[in-house]
Amino acid sequence: MTDKSTVSVLGTGIMGAAMARNLARAGHTVHAWNRTRAKAEPLAADGITIADSPADAVRDADVVLTMVHDGPAVLEAMRAAAPGLRTGTAWVQSTTAGVDAVEDLAAFARDHGLVFFDAPVLGTRQPAEAGQLTVLAAGPDAHRGAVRPVLDAVGVRTVWTGEDGAAGTATRLKLVANSWVIAATAAAGEVLALSKALDVDPDDFFGLIAGGPLDMGYLRAKSALVLEDRLTPPQFGVATAAKDARLIVEAGAKRGVRLDVAAASADRLERAIVQGHADEDMVAAYFASFEDQPPA
Repeated sequence: MTDKSTVSVLGTGIMGAAMARNLARAGHTVHAWNRTRAKAEPLAADGITIADSPADAVRDADVVLTMVHDGPAVLEAMRAAAPGLRTGTAWVQSTTAGVDAVEDLAAFARDHGLVFFDAPVLGTRQPAEAGQLTVLAAGPDAHRGAVRPVLDAVGVRTVWTGEDGAAGTATRLKLVANSWVIAATAAAGEVLALSKALDVDPDDFFGLIAGGPLDMGYLRAKSALVLEDRLTPPQFGVATAAKDARLIVEAGAKRGVRLDVAAASADRLERAIVQGHADEDMVAAYFASFEDQPPA
């Protein structure tokens, strides 16, 4: 295989659309499918072929990349794609699907003669659009050459975690990383909520911790989205973060670990969804601190 491939991207949300564009810019032939075709249509301006079905999208593909909402959605899309799949096609599975779901997806790959790569990514909208994601990947060394140009097009760094994608080592590392992201985001929202409740200027807090070990660029960046009312378009949506938080809690519980912060964060995110913030940035869980809307 050359370093230019035919790549099929299933799922063109925040991350999938950005990845498809970067693949096209890198010179790959890209076919894309999304459950709601209208959301994929803008990609045609980037020279990407929009398919009516997963099967049409994957036909003649060298590499299939999946980036949909969750594990069941991945399996549904791949089952629909099955008539168009070729034996030996590499499958880069980048949805954060959870440890148990990875086993099911790897079994589908075996049954259909696909080369399976467990390959979730770290990063949000801006690094995805810039091709600056970090890819966490597990898969057979003998077949990495087929996917390396694809991973290089969407990410600035690939961290290989093992040879067996079915073991889910990349997904496990992703869940650990996301547990920190979700906890830090929840803490940022609560700091702002408490500041409002106690009539404390958030800038006074930021000045207090400036330059010290408690200071963190992520805290400032997420807080700014709330303070400057820039919650849309989201970098990482509330609904997706809620799904990931539940996957984290479930992964811990099945291994005898109680993750109280992750569980509370999942509850906060789900309250924010009920309040109407599902499609805003995940830091909109800030609003879950209030019964209705935060006081003026």
